[in-house]
Amino acid sequence: MKIAVVREQAAGERRVAATPETVKKFAALGATLAVEAGAGAAASFADADYAAAGATIGDRAATLAGADIVLGVQGADPASLAGVAPGAWVVAGLNPFGERARVDGYAAAGLEALAMEFMPRITRAQSMDILSSQSNLAGYKAVLDAAAEYGRAFPMMMTAAGTVSAARVFVMGVGVAGLQAIATARRLGAQVSATDVRSATKEQIQSLGAKPIFVENVAGIEGEGSGGYAGEMSPEYQAAQAELVSSHIAKQDIVITTALIPGRAAPRLVSDAQLASMRPGSVVVDLAVEQGGNVEGAVAGEVVERHGVKIVGHRNVAGRLPADASALFSRNLYNFLSTFWDKEQGRPVLDDEIGDAIRLTKDGKVVNARLLS
Repeated sequence: MKIAVVREQAAGERRVAATPETVKKFAALGATLAVEAGAGAAASFADADYAAAGATIGDRAATLAGADIVLGVQGADPASLAGVAPGAWVVAGLNPFGERARVDGYAAAGLEALAMEFMPRITRAQSMDILSSQSNLAGYKAVLDAAAEYGRAFPMMMTAAGTVSAARVFVMGVGVAGLQAIATARRLGAQVSATDVRSATKEQIQSLGAKPIFVENVAGIEGEGSGGYAGEMSPEYQAAQAELVSSHIAKQDIVITTALIPGRAAPRLVSDAQLASMRPGSVVVDLAVEQGGNVEGAVAGEVVERHGVKIVGHRNVAGRLPADASALFSRNLYNFLSTFWDKEQGRPVLDDEIGDAIRLTKDGKVVNARLLS
């Protein structure tokens, strides 16, 4: 069983799908590891460290030659995977809804594409969930990005020259990224409030020492969708939430938005009028900017200014912490493959529950129900 680790080709992608730590673990299972030269350089993992862990280092063609499994962070172009074994697995974050043509390309090439972001949110798959591991880092980095753009301090400071007021941070969307943003802003000394469409998150917000901002007594308050994600809300709820948020957001210094709905454009949470109500020098960080954005006027890959408010729209936020993001991502991949490793066959054998959830293509066809519906 040959596992290939390729160098990422997407612009600005600094993560890598395996580290020397996970290479060593895969080798202990009996796999042969091949790593493309320079694959981990941007994440501070040297080729020599991969070689010491038991991997063979080579160019892309040699790395892919006869590979049974190809590991990636973002899905590689199917045309760049020539030479792999027939029916080889491509295991990566594949963005199935946003890159459907690439999924069709995997099918045409006879590859079995496994989308790690489709991992079901069940207890036994928690250690395999790339969305959670990467969102955790994104929530942390979002607060640091906000602090870097904000022209004032986060904590309250009492000095001989007077008192500096604490920054007021409002987190919209309390999933993994939002919870980490709350915790990080609190550690930096900010006054933190947060909101979500799922009423169950109120206790989580309070447990981190933040103030929950929730619409009460309106139809559609329970916004729990499938798999623990947020769902779409009733028009009555959306109107009540917009009114509540408008009055609250005008008093905030920092707003961090994290709301995503799988397979759909990100919901609009902050309008241009709400931005105009914030005081000049405020900062808004939109973690959903690559899926259409939660904030009106946000631009993917840029920091723009509207009404004196900076809107931060960095792409691939977790990837801006490449060493830690790679370490967590690669462990997700190892946890996934090792869980299903069959010692007799010397390869992973998936069960129906997880296999059917993440498998996009097989035997030349797109087979995933979420893409066919």
